[in-house]
Amino acid sequence: MAVFPRPVGPRAAWKDLRAFLSRRSREQTLGAIFAVIATAVIVIAFYYDPQVHTKPPREVIFVDNYGPDRTDADIIADQKKRQAEKDALIAERQRQFKEIGNSLGIE
Repeated sequence: MAVFPRPVGPRAAWKDLRAFLSRRSREQTLGAIFAVIATAVIVIAFYYDPQVHTKPPREVIFVDNYGPDRTDADIIADQKKRQAEKDALIAERQRQFKEIGNSLGIE
Protein backbone atom coordinates (compact mmCIF):
# COMPACT_ATOMS: atom_id res chain seq x y z
CA MET A 1 0.00 0.00 0.00
CA ALA A 2 1.48 3.33 -1.08
CA VAL A 3 1.60 6.35 1.18
CA PHE A 4 0.22 8.61 -1.55
CA PRO A 5 -2.62 7.72 -3.95
CA ARG A 6 -1.59 6.75 -7.49
CA PRO A 7 -1.67 10.12 -9.31
CA VAL A 8 0.05 11.92 -6.44
CA GLY A 9 3.70 11.60 -5.44
CA PRO A 10 6.83 13.65 -5.00
CA ARG A 11 7.79 13.39 -8.69
CA ALA A 12 4.30 14.29 -9.84
CA ALA A 13 4.15 17.20 -7.41
CA TRP A 14 7.54 18.47 -8.63
CA LYS A 15 6.43 18.20 -12.30
CA ASP A 16 3.18 19.98 -11.44
CA LEU A 17 5.07 22.79 -9.69
CA ARG A 18 7.46 23.20 -12.63
CA ALA A 19 4.54 23.31 -15.07
CA PHE A 20 2.75 25.88 -12.91
CA LEU A 21 5.84 28.10 -12.64
CA SER A 22 6.63 27.81 -16.35
CA ARG A 23 3.26 29.40 -17.18
CA ARG A 24 3.94 32.40 -14.94
CA SER A 25 5.81 35.56 -15.83
CA ARG A 26 9.36 36.13 -14.64
CA GLU A 27 8.23 38.73 -12.09
CA GLN A 28 5.68 36.39 -10.55
CA THR A 29 8.26 33.61 -10.27
CA LEU A 30 10.83 35.92 -8.66
CA GLY A 31 8.18 37.26 -6.29
CA ALA A 32 7.26 33.73 -5.24
CA ILE A 33 10.92 32.84 -4.69
CA PHE A 34 11.52 35.95 -2.58
CA ALA A 35 8.36 35.26 -0.57
CA VAL A 36 9.55 31.72 0.20
CA ILE A 37 13.02 33.01 1.15
CA ALA A 38 11.61 35.72 3.44
CA THR A 39 9.32 33.20 5.14
CA ALA A 40 12.21 30.76 5.59
CA VAL A 41 14.39 33.47 7.16
CA ILE A 42 11.63 34.37 9.64
CA VAL A 43 11.02 30.73 10.57
CA ILE A 44 14.76 30.10 11.03
CA ALA A 45 15.08 33.26 13.17
CA PHE A 46 12.23 32.11 15.43
CA TYR A 47 13.84 28.66 15.66
CA TYR A 48 17.27 29.93 16.77
CA ASP A 49 16.10 32.89 18.90
CA PRO A 50 15.23 30.93 22.08
CA GLN A 51 18.64 29.25 21.98
CA VAL A 52 20.65 32.51 22.09
CA HIS A 53 21.46 34.24 25.40
CA THR A 54 18.44 32.93 27.27
CA LYS A 55 20.15 32.07 30.54
CA PRO A 56 21.89 34.84 32.47
CA PRO A 57 25.48 34.09 33.44
CA ARG A 58 26.32 32.92 36.93
CA GLU A 59 27.05 35.66 39.41
CA VAL A 60 29.55 34.87 42.14
CA ILE A 61 29.15 36.87 45.34
CA PHE A 62 31.94 36.81 47.89
CA VAL A 63 30.94 37.44 51.49
CA ASP A 64 33.25 38.25 54.38
CA ASN A 65 32.42 36.09 57.35
CA TYR A 66 33.20 37.80 60.63
CA GLY A 67 33.11 36.22 64.03
CA PRO A 68 30.81 37.36 66.85
CA ASP A 69 33.77 38.65 68.87
CA ARG A 70 34.52 41.49 66.39
CA THR A 71 34.74 44.86 68.12
CA ASP A 72 33.65 48.28 66.92
CA ALA A 73 37.29 49.33 66.64
CA ASP A 74 37.94 46.43 64.21
CA ILE A 75 34.94 47.47 62.12
CA ILE A 76 36.09 51.11 61.97
CA ALA A 77 39.66 50.03 61.07
CA ASP A 78 38.35 47.84 58.22
CA GLN A 79 36.15 50.67 56.94
CA LYS A 80 39.09 53.10 56.96
CA LYS A 81 41.27 50.56 55.14
CA ARG A 82 38.62 49.98 52.44
CA GLN A 83 38.03 53.72 52.07
CA ALA A 84 41.78 54.29 51.60
CA GLU A 85 41.87 51.60 48.88
CA LYS A 86 38.85 53.17 47.18
CA ASP A 87 40.41 56.65 47.32
CA ALA A 88 43.66 55.29 45.86
CA LEU A 89 41.76 53.71 42.93
CA ILE A 90 39.87 56.96 42.28
CA ALA A 91 43.11 58.98 42.39
CA GLU A 92 44.80 56.57 39.97
CA ARG A 93 41.87 56.78 37.55
CA GLN A 94 41.93 60.59 37.71
CA ARG A 95 45.68 60.53 37.03
CA GLN A 96 45.12 58.31 33.98
CA PHE A 97 42.43 60.63 32.62
CA LYS A 98 44.62 63.66 33.24
CA GLU A 99 47.48 61.96 31.38
CA ILE A 100 45.20 61.19 28.42
CA GLY A 101 43.91 64.77 28.44
CA ASN A 102 47.46 66.16 28.44
CA SER A 103 48.48 63.89 25.55
CA LEU A 104 45.46 65.05 23.52
CA GLY A 105 45.89 68.70 24.44
CA ILE A 106 42.71 68.91 26.53
CA GLU A 107 42.76 71.06 29.65
